[in-house]
Amino acid sequence: MNGYSIEDSHRIQQRAAQYRQRYPQFANWAKGRGVIEHTDLTQVRVFDLCQELVCAGRYDSLDDALIIFEAADTLTNAAMWLVAHMTYASRVDLSGQPLAADDFKENPQGHTGGSLNMVPAYLGYTAANALAGLTRSWLMGQGHCVAAIESVNILLGNLHPEQQARYTLDEAGLSRLVSDFYSYAVTPDGTPGVPLGSHVNPHTAGGLIEGGYLGFAELQYTHMPLPGERLVAFLSDGAFEEQRGSDWASRWWRAEDCGLVTPVMIANGRRIDQRSTIFLQGGTDWFRQHLELNGFYPILIDGRDPAAFIWGIFEAESRLQACSEQVSAGHMRYPVKLPYLIAETVKGYGFYGAGSNAAHGTPLPAIPRFDEVSRRHFNESIARLFVPEIEIHGARDVLATHRADDRPAEKDHPLSCRDVKLQTVPEPVWLQTAVSESPMVAIDRQFVALVKANPALRIRLGNPDELRSNQMNQSLDLLKHRTLTPEPGLAESLHGSVITALNEEAVVSAALGNKGGMNLVVSYEAFAMKMIGALRQEIIFARHQKSLGRPARWLSVPVIATSHLWENGKNEQSHQDPAFGEVLMGEMSDTARVVYPPDCNSAVACLNECFRTQGQFWAMTVPKAKLPAVFDGRQAVQLLRDGAIALGEAGDVQLIAVGAYQLRVCLEVAEALAQRGLSSGVVCLLEPGRFRSPRDPIESGHQSGTSYRAELFPHDTKLRVFVCHMRPEALLGICRPLDLGPDRTLAFGYENHGGTLDTSGLLQANKCDAHSIVQAILSKSGSSGADKATL
Repeated sequence: MNGYSIEDSHRIQQRAAQYRQRYPQFANWAKGRGVIEHTDLTQVRVFDLCQELVCAGRYDSLDDALIIFEAADTLTNAAMWLVAHMTYASRVDLSGQPLAADDFKENPQGHTGGSLNMVPAYLGYTAANALAGLTRSWLMGQGHCVAAIESVNILLGNLHPEQQARYTLDEAGLSRLVSDFYSYAVTPDGTPGVPLGSHVNPHTAGGLIEGGYLGFAELQYTHMPLPGERLVAFLSDGAFEEQRGSDWASRWWRAEDCGLVTPVMIANGRRIDQRSTIFLQGGTDWFRQHLELNGFYPILIDGRDPAAFIWGIFEAESRLQACSEQVSAGHMRYPVKLPYLIAETVKGYGFYGAGSNAAHGTPLPAIPRFDEVSRRHFNESIARLFVPEIEIHGARDVLATHRADDRPAEKDHPLSCRDVKLQTVPEPVWLQTAVSESPMVAIDRQFVALVKANPALRIRLGNPDELRSNQMNQSLDLLKHRTLTPEPGLAESLHGSVITALNEEAVVSAALGNKGGMNLVVSYEAFAMKMIGALRQEIIFARHQKSLGRPARWLSVPVIATSHLWENGKNEQSHQDPAFGEVLMGEMSDTARVVYPPDCNSAVACLNECFRTQGQFWAMTVPKAKLPAVFDGRQAVQLLRDGAIALGEAGDVQLIAVGAYQLRVCLEVAEALAQRGLSSGVVCLLEPGRFRSPRDPIESGHQSGTSYRAELFPHDTKLRVFVCHMRPEALLGICRPLDLGPDRTLAFGYENHGGTLDTSGLLQANKCDAHSIVQAILSKSGSSGADKATL
């Protein structure tokens, strides 16, 4: 199973026996504790690691190093004990007495099996940090296993202030913890009533992503650590069959701009209702072969033992560091075979029902509060895990080496404390009005200027294969596709910063992972929909951080949608989809900035402002075709600052344009109405979310000023006409305060009509052309038949 022959296994047994015989302290540790057992292989590996640490001068003796391993065993049992209580109990008893019926929840909830499996993994990570005297970063893709993280963090005192105050390491504090878990508590203002959730969230000390959308951690971890940083990424075999692209990690990893990464697969063999695909395909032997074929170096460890994780982390980092040095010396070439830990375990190991489908959630056959048999199973299981309170405190002190080693707490690991700002934001090249240029060409020019002005920042440009089509020629020529075998004469490089793959999830994840640098993602509007899951997870997490007063401080990330609905008429209707912006306008507008720049100057103004901000995501729908500049530089900045701007005086009819082609149509309509004696004014609405009804105080602070809104959108307007890039119903819902009611409001946009048409044909098919809009206005205003002449 571990790739060892019978002869090898026999030698391992002999070595382990010799170590136990010669070293009493080692023999004492090797006995294990509670449900933790140490296989002969793990014993040999741990002995060798301890000897290396002694030789390196980190410890004076084997016994000194073993203290860390003993503490890990102690706390692993205690944390698993606490995880079981979080699912089922409403209180804990630190004396170890069995719980009575009234001590259990009426409606137990939790992802118990996966959380139990994550305890030795996360505890092994923290112990490895203590053993090495450095703080690695961590990432967990299976966010529903948060009980493991919270339990270990609480036992170690690794908490944010709001949890530190509520979950003290005593019977009262731990009882509050287990009672709060899935309590569904809510405050009068509708926010969660406890600093605890069902998944990783900003209350979770050191958490980076919620992990609610499985598979994205696998796509991000390679791009996360900067050189000199280390990351341990916990992954699940259930998520292995989610987002594709995790197999490409070695395709992207370079020692020159990436830190050490250690992916760890928690291979418990089960999803929710059945065995995982890995095990249906042939188990860890099949997975090991799969990894080898895809550029990894698989290392099998015992996923039930924190000591195995400790050794595995050291081994993986040592191998990757050695490969990096060999590449630097010219003795090896990329791709480096990334070490990959496969932690074999049983779902829910250490508690009743381990290995069953039920272990995923609530493994007991019934609710212990109402069922004596289940209550007995619970009490028998936790008795094997019980650790006296005094021993928990002692083990906690052993791992608390942060001050002595001058290292940050795990909650403050490097990736969780990003604070990135641009040294220089170059002034854009502002075009004079009426000069025509593709807004994407302007974006390209400005992004290159930003990159050159900030050379210290690592760049990730996410690209699903169409950068030249998207007019990003200068950026591509400067940054180049990252590839293992550059093709002569093309913009390719071994160390390129452009992450290119026909997989939107993978390329957007490259940018989302690179929170230590500067990012840009460019995709076709219709295909950008595939990025929504990844983006929404990040948006929600960043917004919750802001709500807690700990806002994210990485550079905001622009995601540009090109070849948009109105420019993609040459393709069929599947390519004509405005839902990318529509969906993201449903998120909180202060974090998800959805903008529709109408020309080149407004486009580069948006890009610059994006990179002046932190912790936001900018969804920019940008035209590719050459269009005349409507606004000069000063007006573009004003448009961005206020969210909208008026072109000329107001009139009886107010035309509100959202989008580049929509602004052109509105200007045509205004001219046609003037010929018929109807006065009209045009407003360009850049960011609809600035004019919505705010849903909380933070979003309210992002809204356009009240006086400016009243000036720009007077309530006594006789007829307000929206002409928008997206579906009109979506815009009216967002801009509800601007809606004057059905008698005084018209809205035009995408009506789900399309096909192989040009831009003017698409506008006409959706009744968004100037002729259709003029006729509708004249009809609504009650003008005479003579005024309804054809344009």
